[in-house]
Amino acid sequence: MKFKKLPIYLSLALGLGQVEGSIWPAPAKLQTGDQVLFIDQTVSVTYNGEPVRWSSFPNPSTPHRHSDHHNLAQVAKDALNMQLSYTYGYTPAPGADYNSKEIVQAGVSRTLSTIFHKNLVPWMLHDKHADFEPDLHAGNGRVTALHITQTDTDDEKSPYTALTGEIDESYTFALAEDGTARIEAETSIGVLRALESFNQLFYQHSSGTAWYTPLAPVSIEDAPQYAYRGLMMDTSRHFFPVEDILRTIDTMSWSKLNKLHLHVTDSQSWPLEIPSLPELAAKGSYAKGLVYTPADLQRIHEYAIQRGVQVIVEIDMPGHSGAVALAYPELVVAYNEQPYHWWCVQPPCGGLKLNDSRVDDFLDTLFDDLLPRIGPYTAYFHTGGDELNRNSSRLEEGVGTNDTAVLQPLLQKWMDKNLARVRSHGLVPMVWQEMPLEWNITLGDDVVVQAWLGGSTIKELVSRGHRVIDSDSNFWYLDCGRGAWLNFDNGAAYQQFYPFNDWCSPTKGWQLIYSHDPRQGLTEEEAKLVLGGEVPAWSETIDSANLDMVLWPRASAMGEVLWSGRIDPATGQNRSLFDAAPRLSELRERMVARGVGAAPISQLFCSQSSPEECAFLM
Repeated sequence: MKFKKLPIYLSLALGLGQVEGSIWPAPAKLQTGDQVLFIDQTVSVTYNGEPVRWSSFPNPSTPHRHSDHHNLAQVAKDALNMQLSYTYGYTPAPGADYNSKEIVQAGVSRTLSTIFHKNLVPWMLHDKHADFEPDLHAGNGRVTALHITQTDTDDEKSPYTALTGEIDESYTFALAEDGTARIEAETSIGVLRALESFNQLFYQHSSGTAWYTPLAPVSIEDAPQYAYRGLMMDTSRHFFPVEDILRTIDTMSWSKLNKLHLHVTDSQSWPLEIPSLPELAAKGSYAKGLVYTPADLQRIHEYAIQRGVQVIVEIDMPGHSGAVALAYPELVVAYNEQPYHWWCVQPPCGGLKLNDSRVDDFLDTLFDDLLPRIGPYTAYFHTGGDELNRNSSRLEEGVGTNDTAVLQPLLQKWMDKNLARVRSHGLVPMVWQEMPLEWNITLGDDVVVQAWLGGSTIKELVSRGHRVIDSDSNFWYLDCGRGAWLNFDNGAAYQQFYPFNDWCSPTKGWQLIYSHDPRQGLTEEEAKLVLGGEVPAWSETIDSANLDMVLWPRASAMGEVLWSGRIDPATGQNRSLFDAAPRLSELRERMVARGVGAAPISQLFCSQSSPEECAFLM
């Protein structure tokens, strides 16, 4: 075993500023040149031949941009201290009846505002003290116009209540040497994806008064490999302010992720206001004010719509429902029973009863209140179903046993009613994998199953005909490797759990996330049932202070797997970490420039060096 230098041709191919140098996730087809084009705020924009009204202006809270771009400490400090409004330029009013023009117009404003006011001077992507910037006085051309053509009209379900796979997100993009840029897409969502690729072509000059791309001319043909590309936030174990959720939606869109799964309630807390059941949040939240009001939920959905993201709300049940007991103790079994590990995976335990008519009445009221309010914005509702503990039913008056032969028919009846409630409101149910695999619950063909335990799980589900979302905890759990959140005395438990790792340690680094192929080992027909994937971020040790660093840019690594596919069509081989690393580093720098505290994926020396300097080959 020893270090080896990469072949010179590979070293050159991997250099930043080459064909794959700027865009994440990698487009299906991309060609670039080496001509410099500047862009400024005189660029004209049209949408289907009509001028687009857009505005670009400095956010007053954006820090002063230093002309000394080598002042690393100050630049980093300023970027991390940015407090952004996230509603700059043109934005539709809350409650607006969104249409293609509204969405595209808002997307154009965000894109150009980002280029001019939240861009990066890419010194960290070049050799130390390199003279990498174009001469401001060399007579380079300019981007003068961006012409956007949407070839079809978004129907009434598009882009926010369509089922997975019903929205065409493909686009073509061209930037000619004469400075004319053109986007063509079938839907407004395709236009948004193209605008993000357009944005990633540009850098800020260290003068602070110019912006440029060194890659003209550019030609892109692009479309996703998977229709479902998601991220899950757990708002029960830690509460996240609405602003955190909106910032996460923004950051998702930069990697072309399109599904935000909100695991909004659990046994630890119930932060969601239900007007017809006001005691749920009043007693189930961590503190007064740490709740999501109906207006908050509407704002989150509408904000996501503008960015091509569909929000999926989850109320986990019948397990993971202990917080309901704080308001309605008669509905819940085994709440806060000790020792907790007899009754659930995490304290304070608690699940909805399986054989009690009062639970039916409660769920009828809950669903009739919540689902009509989210129905205009989404196609799905997640009903949970994970980690239901058999022992809990021993404490239920109408059951009194943990015998699976008794519990399974009760649970089947319970689930039939619950799924029917979701369908009655025009939504498609989602469940965790335990319902079909552990409990052998019969589900309708419409139900989407989310798989998380890895191994043969995906194969088992698709062989039964289920449509599947892959969240393999062996690869895609972002919360792993953060250490145990439990406490231990100095006795046997201390010895057993030392050195206090969490259950899914180690941390899933971006390289491991990038290596996972959700369709590996499946037949062609089976593979069609894998709709895509989702990276969960369970929040036992995640809150507002470290959210960005935990999520980004690791979630983006999954984003490229699902948008671009594991196989590089140019080589027929798995996509290389050597190709991905410099592009992911650049994406991370763009995130920081845009106000997101994303973690570095390597040391700065590696970002500034040729790839072989930080390569370990055998």
